[in-house]
Amino acid sequence: MVDIATRVWNHKWKIDPIVRSLIDTDFYKLLMCQSIYRNKPNTNVTFSLINRSSNILLAELVDVGELREQLDHIRSLSLTRGESTWLRGNTFYGRRQMFRSDFMEWFEGLRLPPYHLEKVKGQYELTFEGSWPEVMLWEVPALSVLMELRGRAVLDTMDRFELQILYARAMTKLWEKIEKLKGLKNLKIADFGTRRRHSYLWQDWSVQAMQEGLGESFIGTSNCSIAMKRDIEAIGTNAHELPMVYCALAESDEELAMAPYKVLEDWREEHDGNLRIILPDTYGTEGFLKNAPDWLSSWTGMRIDSGDPRLGARRAIKWWHSKGEDPKEKLLIFSDGLDVNQILDLHQEFSKEVNVSFGWGTNLTNDFRNLVSGGRLDAFSLVCKAASVNGRPTVKLSDNPNKATGPLTEIERYRRVFLVGAQEASRIDI
Repeated sequence: MVDIATRVWNHKWKIDPIVRSLIDTDFYKLLMCQSIYRNKPNTNVTFSLINRSSNILLAELVDVGELREQLDHIRSLSLTRGESTWLRGNTFYGRRQMFRSDFMEWFEGLRLPPYHLEKVKGQYELTFEGSWPEVMLWEVPALSVLMELRGRAVLDTMDRFELQILYARAMTKLWEKIEKLKGLKNLKIADFGTRRRHSYLWQDWSVQAMQEGLGESFIGTSNCSIAMKRDIEAIGTNAHELPMVYCALAESDEELAMAPYKVLEDWREEHDGNLRIILPDTYGTEGFLKNAPDWLSSWTGMRIDSGDPRLGARRAIKWWHSKGEDPKEKLLIFSDGLDVNQILDLHQEFSKEVNVSFGWGTNLTNDFRNLVSGGRLDAFSLVCKAASVNGRPTVKLSDNPNKATGPLTEIERYRRVFLVGAQEASRIDI
């Protein structure tokens, strides 16, 4: 077991790069990348960093030279032979050779494309432009780098024993959460915390703690590198990025309305079973389910990722009933800003009606709240989204209007096309 505090003290973060592998990323990115490589390989996309926690002035906290050093290191990475062998030969979701040979040959030769970085009013403007399959793989490492560099800026001010006490308290805090979850009947929970983790070492420690503390209730991690290292399941399906880009490519309002379903048509050509999970909230869950084609009702489950999770779950259960499907045969995955008490409450409320699973993110891998004065190590809301496609802006609405992104005129157009009515705003969870 790595002594994280001593490692931090001894090398002041210079030995270990923040991102050490192209598969130090979320599994869903690789699944989506293969689908995009097959269906939309020549689409030009720009990804942009968005700091929703605008009170945190990243450009004043994080040294630009250090940031460039980490980003340049990521550009030097390529798949190792062991990583390629794992992706080519491992069984994922019960299926061997999940990744096709043509995709793997492309991935084995990949180096991430250039980035553009500048300081603007105390924040970093960080963008990546190029072919969609290439630039999409910047999202997760870019977020990991900025989250960790901000943490390093705080840790560098601390003495050796301060670091020992800090990590002892953080470990105790996480273990107390795990103990609350122990014994919860039929609990299924995975680590979804790569993008806004405290550090790679801390995420790896958190995964090991979950393995030991929860046993078979811990079903895996979204992080491919850690899944390979710890010989556990890599977990993930698809994300909002797919409908956002497909919608931006639409030539008319009619095409726009159908684009989210076109995404899933392409997805079902490649995947079945537990990979057929609907993510309905990109442009509002209510409208998505109202207009969804009948074939979607046979899919395995649904992920609830914005808005009131109880309302989202009730909508899903009601929709399955209306389609003649038995919710007890379906899977609901909760994944929005979860912490232990909410996990307990949602499990208690829904586990008798539907199969329930949880993707536990930032509050698993980066919960240092109340451990450092002034909240200087508290996690914050940082995202990296597809901002434009072939020169057209992208839009995301979600079930929480505070998460909407895109030009205001386009947001209003999307709300009209997708019949989005009044929405209840809530705080943006990390």
